[in-house]
Amino acid sequence: MSSAVASAITFDTVFARELPEMAIPWRAEEFPAPEVLVLGEALALDLGFDPGQLRSPDGARLLTGGLVPAGAAPVAQAYSGHQFGWYSPRLGDGRALLIGELRRPDGGLVDLHLKGSGPTPFARGGDGLAALAPMLREYLISEAMHALTIPTTRALAVTTTGATVHRSGPQSGAVLARIASSHLRVGSFQFAAAKGDTALLRRLADHAIDRHHPDAAAAKNPYLALLTGVVRVQAELIARWMLVGFIHGVMNTDNMTISGQTIDYGPCAFMDAFDPATVFSSIDETGRYSYRNQPVAAEWNLARFAETLIPLLADDQDEAVSLAEAAVGGFRQRYSAAWTAGMRAKLGLSGTVPDEAASALAADLFPVLEEHAVDLTSFFRALSPAVRGDDAPVRSLVGGRAVAEWLDRWKATDPDPDLMDRTNPVYIPRNHLVEDALAATTAGDLGPFTLLLDLVTSPYGERPGCERYASPAPRDFGPYRTYCGT
Repeated sequence: MSSAVASAITFDTVFARELPEMAIPWRAEEFPAPEVLVLGEALALDLGFDPGQLRSPDGARLLTGGLVPAGAAPVAQAYSGHQFGWYSPRLGDGRALLIGELRRPDGGLVDLHLKGSGPTPFARGGDGLAALAPMLREYLISEAMHALTIPTTRALAVTTTGATVHRSGPQSGAVLARIASSHLRVGSFQFAAAKGDTALLRRLADHAIDRHHPDAAAAKNPYLALLTGVVRVQAELIARWMLVGFIHGVMNTDNMTISGQTIDYGPCAFMDAFDPATVFSSIDETGRYSYRNQPVAAEWNLARFAETLIPLLADDQDEAVSLAEAAVGGFRQRYSAAWTAGMRAKLGLSGTVPDEAASALAADLFPVLEEHAVDLTSFFRALSPAVRGDDAPVRSLVGGRAVAEWLDRWKATDPDPDLMDRTNPVYIPRNHLVEDALAATTAGDLGPFTLLLDLVTSPYGERPGCERYASPAPRDFGPYRTYCGT
């Protein structure tokens, strides 16, 4: 490859080397005219890349898989998974490639992974390609999540390919290059466990401990410590989703990471009007992954993860099952603690306000928001002006005696408006704005996407002239549906 593109980058093949049974060597499709459309320059610099070189023809080929960097060996990763509750023994990277791991300048190890780079042996008859709009959507929402300090994979670039992708009609093809602390999933462990190879399962668990939960290595029972660590990071992650109204849409076990990062932004969206039953995904016909069911779905996925570790937890199976059940049983307490801590910050409550009082305030608030179909993001952002003496923004969203009484109780706790302004965003990827930006980009105008990206990646500071981007969706918008893009 051109040394100028990645002169400061050291690539490795840790996953493929340590777990060859779960990695099929593969090459991306060679695309006719790759061109970098969107590049995360700050992230590129943080990784040691020269953004200018990444925008070059060689850089575009690297970001679509046509140019393999020195030290890398692209593989399609194998994993299984429960998809909407149904087990599939062989899923894997059907349209994606792990190019390799790279060392950040600070020494950290991260994956460079491509999405839409062509079919692999796991493609199951699909074309392995991706259309431009869904890749831009993942770029936008994952970077917004990062700005909201929610653990997530990062989007490095969206590169158009010059090829045509056929979905509901012909669309421009693109490849997303994303960065993750790893792509280990619950489904990765399901794949290893299904093979009945305890040695492989142990190597996978040791690999996960080394990558994500290094303190577990020194524990009396390292694999129990791994399970407990994954339960903890996932409980904290789902709480963060719920606090901002994020709905993943497809919480299958192959979409739950061992690291605790959010992954695979397919049919996801942020909730507008508060309704716990909200579902955006076109394929979620039963509401399995609705907003209110996300904690339940996460706990179910973690139970499947725990099942895979039974052979490693103890020699006696009954003891192993008991240990696994106790570890997964800790999810609800950890989730509740994380959610309560987050809600305290959203309401600006100091440490002198008991958790019980904070929980009571939240419990009395959300039925009012649901009854009046109040925009979740707008409501919480409108609370800080109320502390400063201006109730008008709140009352414009929801009136009536119930909210007036609640405001009086809440104000009596002496909330901190500055804390609230640091916690409650002004700008999120509102669904109508996302659709407008994607439509404009598809028509050749990147301006609306660029502006929206700029706002949601600096979400806490109000900007003059951008009131439209902080406003709820128009009444005639919806019902909204999202699609996985395959």
